[in-house]
Amino acid sequence: MTQPLEHPRPPPSSATLICDDGEPMESARHRQQMTVLIESLEYAWRERSDFYVGGNMFLYFSEVQARNNDFRGPDVFVVTNTSRRERRAWVVWEEDGKTPDVIIELLSDKTEAVDRGEKMRVYSRSLKVGEYFLFDPFSGVFEGYELDSRRQAYVPKAPLPSGQLRCEQLGLLLGKARGTLYAVTTEWLRWFDSEGRLLPMPSEHANEEARRADEEARRAEETQARLDEALAELESLKRRG
Repeated sequence: MTQPLEHPRPPPSSATLICDDGEPMESARHRQQMTVLIESLEYAWRERSDFYVGGNMFLYFSEVQARNNDFRGPDVFVVTNTSRRERRAWVVWEEDGKTPDVIIELLSDKTEAVDRGEKMRVYSRSLKVGEYFLFDPFSGVFEGYELDSRRQAYVPKAPLPSGQLRCEQLGLLLGKARGTLYAVTTEWLRWFDSEGRLLPMPSEHANEEARRADEEARRAEETQARLDEALAELESLKRRG
């Protein structure tokens, strides 16, 4: 008897995959650091529609991984040459096989061994992520790696004299910058353009614009005061003459 044909089962979609394990980030500082990196890049590239930057969301790259609930949730990742739209998770088979170009993991005592071990192997061998960065928001440890595609392994990046690291995939720099964000003064990991200029968050840009407007208003008031003083003196000279 002829056996009925078995149709291949379609892979699971992002609508059915688990997208949240309910686990919070390691600390408020970790969450804030993630937000700084995501918001500043999105703001700097606000006129572009060919990239996606995500954080603390699941990354699915194989059906076996999905069936086993073997979650991978990079703290920050960037994908170029893709569409800028909302996603519940990054599902590689729904993205024409596209994987992240850059991944940043925020180290903690709990996650450091995995970030330096298992995740590095998965990102280099299975996902072939071009660049991988590690940063500890508390100790300030900062490292960068680029993929040696022949060996399918990461090799350390050499820092610039400024201590910054080049992110070749994005044409940017990553480095530490001291500042006060969320009422916390510390060294934050920040994006810089190729000339070393800080990429601000929207709130920082708004504050800087407000500061410049106040400064211009102050200079205008000083100029007007000097002009009024000069006119008053001229009037005085006319009356005496």
